[in-house]
Amino acid sequence: MGKRAIKTTVASLAVIFTLVGGGGGCVERRVKVTSEPSGARVWLNDEVIGVTPCEAGFKFYGKYDVRLALDGYEPIHEGRVMKAPIYEYPIIDLAATAVPFKFKSVNNWHFVFVESRVDDREGMIGRAMELRTE
Repeated sequence: MGKRAIKTTVASLAVIFTLVGGGGGCVERRVKVTSEPSGARVWLNDEVIGVTPCEAGFKFYGKYDVRLALDGYEPIHEGRVMKAPIYEYPIIDLAATAVPFKFKSVNNWHFVFVESRVDDREGMIGRAMELRTE
């Protein structure tokens, strides 16, 4: 095999590798947050992602700190887990990225607000004012 044939083979392999690698699959990771009632401000790991209903991208699966706030309702603050789909598990994820399809992973989180009690709020403000004067 001559030098020219080797160069042509290497160039052909490079083009094929680029096309296959470039055409490989990828995963779009999203979290969709809804609330009842809607219109709540949402923080994901202390970063505002929007007002419900909202959707945002994320980088890793696992536990996240979630906060929601809406006037007239008790704030919500809890940990939630982003669950990985089967094609994101180790070893399987290598095969999934080789497939020329785009995967979309969406975690749906729904929160239900509880109305804040005006009586308790006024009492708390009164106690705070008393403490302030002491």
